[in-house]
Amino acid sequence: MSKNTDVLIIGGGIAGISAAARIAPHAKVIVLEQEQALGYHSTGRSAAIFIRNYGNEVLRALNAASAGVLEEPYGISDHSLLSLRGELMIATDEEIPEYQAYMKDAVGIDELTPCEALDLVPILRPDGFQRAAIERNAYDIDVDRLLQGFARLLRSHDGQIETGAEALEITHKDQCWHVKTPVGEFSAPIIVNAAGAWADVIAKRAGITPVGLIPMRRSAAILPAPPGHDVTSWPLVVSASEAWYMKPEAGKLMVSPAEEIPVEPHDAWVDDMILAEGLDRFEKAVTMPITRVERSWAGLRSFVADRTPVVGFAPEADGFFWLAGQGGYGVQTAPALSQLTADLILERTPRLTSEIVAALASDRSSLAT
Repeated sequence: MSKNTDVLIIGGGIAGISAAARIAPHAKVIVLEQEQALGYHSTGRSAAIFIRNYGNEVLRALNAASAGVLEEPYGISDHSLLSLRGELMIATDEEIPEYQAYMKDAVGIDELTPCEALDLVPILRPDGFQRAAIERNAYDIDVDRLLQGFARLLRSHDGQIETGAEALEITHKDQCWHVKTPVGEFSAPIIVNAAGAWADVIAKRAGITPVGLIPMRRSAAILPAPPGHDVTSWPLVVSASEAWYMKPEAGKLMVSPAEEIPVEPHDAWVDDMILAEGLDRFEKAVTMPITRVERSWAGLRSFVADRTPVVGFAPEADGFFWLAGQGGYGVQTAPALSQLTADLILERTPRLTSEIVAALASDRSSLAT
């Protein structure tokens, strides 16, 4: 016998759980997660950083709209989800075009002399960069507290979460979506596709035109802190071309090659050669030798052609809602995108501008299908 609800959400990452929490006070919601734990894939492997200038114009508007919730997460947590980190961008001669393009539209960012940059991160190689800039108001995000806070909020309004519930079959009949999973059957007039890297897979199962989502692998490694240095207060450091980035993590250094390798949706793993190449680029930019890698992992960041999330009802089928394509911005934009999802599903006037809503729509011309 099918379990009926008002809204079914496929995906228990930050996108699905936050949207469910926003909808639950006004409608019955069930979240279906294929894994046995929430946030198993991209959410749990996030770099956990809030950078206002990260992404294109639409994403920067979403960052701004999310900032207040992350700073004062009423109903989600009893204190801020952010802690001050800062982001330092450095550029070699070859990276100056990328550096200038980033700086052109950036706000709240200050240029530094190389000496000032070295004062902040003394392991940088003095002759390894020519330009530097700091976004002081970049923050670490407590991702687990954000995810679990939204999950508690959802459950407090009688929302349900079903794990081990992969959406194996999806059909539309009698104005309802019907989903078969290993843990039972579910139905609702509205289904939200928040399946991350699997969003196009879910669309195909439902008979909906895919949006051209491309999962891209990105890896990271934990390195010991350089001897004689307390890295706790160092900013995140990124090369202007995103050839690598480094972030202090629990007294050690997390370093990523910042690669984007198109892959099929899967439980991502590290490509040792790609990781080694990225660590070599990092090592050439600093005075610290890499003596060992303590651990490494990989995650998927999924993009559509214009690298902007897809949020809104599919044009060809009643009740099928897209919440996908967040790329590497899903955690820091979750407050804004979950609010927009709730507004559109509950037929309220969105808090975001009509221009931003249109730029996110699933029928926009910039999507490749």
